[in-house]
Amino acid sequence: MYYNYIKALHLIFVITWFAGLFYLPRLFIYHIEARKKPREVSDILIAQFKIMEKRLWYIITWPSAILAILFALWLLYLMPSWLFQSWMLIKIGFVVILLIYHIKTHNMFLKFQKGTDKYSNFFMRLWNEGATLLLFAIVFLIILRDELHWLTGTLVLIGVAILLMLGIKAYKKVRSDQ
Repeated sequence: MYYNYIKALHLIFVITWFAGLFYLPRLFIYHIEARKKPREVSDILIAQFKIMEKRLWYIITWPSAILAILFALWLLYLMPSWLFQSWMLIKIGFVVILLIYHIKTHNMFLKFQKGTDKYSNFFMRLWNEGATLLLFAIVFLIILRDELHWLTGTLVLIGVAILLMLGIKAYKKVRSDQ
């Protein structure tokens, strides 16, 4: 009876979790770029970015991740037969990768907060696309689970990764030409 409510809450918290995972690396990029400004401007910007990063990470991203996982576990409790379906096992694999991405992003966050990060602007732009790839993989897997063969899905994911990489390289070239 309340399955759809749990599913809706799971989806809402997955969306807000991804919002945090999309925006935090973008803030890291701005943080890195702020270092290139004059000292008095840089100090103000970096202090502001640290506040924004901290609020985003601890008030939105972490709670959303925890709630998305709790509602997912509740859904699995309500539908235990899913654990015997290959699409769910693959999805759980992607979620494990997402958790690893989240934890690595947390480690990056701590370095930015301490001022000990050594990431380049280009690396952070690439890192920012990790969540995008995982989102594509998970959503397409769930929506097309009965229609999509794993090999086709893998090839599409690789194609999306290549397009994202080409986009990042093109953006880098445009920025360097200005």
